[in-house]
Amino acid sequence: MRSDAVNETLREIAASFGQLGVPYAVMGGMALVAHGYFRTTEDVDILVSPVSLDTIHSSLIGLGYRPLFEGSKNLRNTRTGVRIEFVLAGQFPGDGRPKPVSFPDPEQVAVEKDGIAFVGLSTLIELKLASGMTNPGRLRDLADVQELIRILKLADTFANELNPYVRAKYLELHNALGG
Repeated sequence: MRSDAVNETLREIAASFGQLGVPYAVMGGMALVAHGYFRTTEDVDILVSPVSLDTIHSSLIGLGYRPLFEGSKNLRNTRTGVRIEFVLAGQFPGDGRPKPVSFPDPEQVAVEKDGIAFVGLSTLIELKLASGMTNPGRLRDLADVQELIRILKLADTFANELNPYVRAKYLELHNALGG
């Protein structure tokens, strides 16, 4: 792991969650990196339950973390200045509307890499596909999936590991690469 501010923030918050016993799974750009797609990101996205978010706020605010603004669910590391953005289990990716894909319980999808819990590859791809399919402002999520397919040389059969709701989009992106 690198030693830049984002990676330092990731290690610090993961250690805090370990001390608090809070289940979590890192998402977004940091999860992409953990799975082999090296792209830059300026924040740390973390999947937690609503109950865990309450624990995080009551335990960490004022101890190296502060809300981005009054009432924000997201925090900022006061030492590094990096944002920590929380995604809540049970909510829906992309447009936020109900769909067959929702943000799962982090305990059910976390895989450990270097002592940090990340969402597993199939979950990451599934969530990014659902997000990009339903929110035109999130087309970057579809590009991220296509890069994962290319870099990891994922087969078309990987679609079988995904929710049926996103399979056709996965195959479309896969085939666009010369499948």
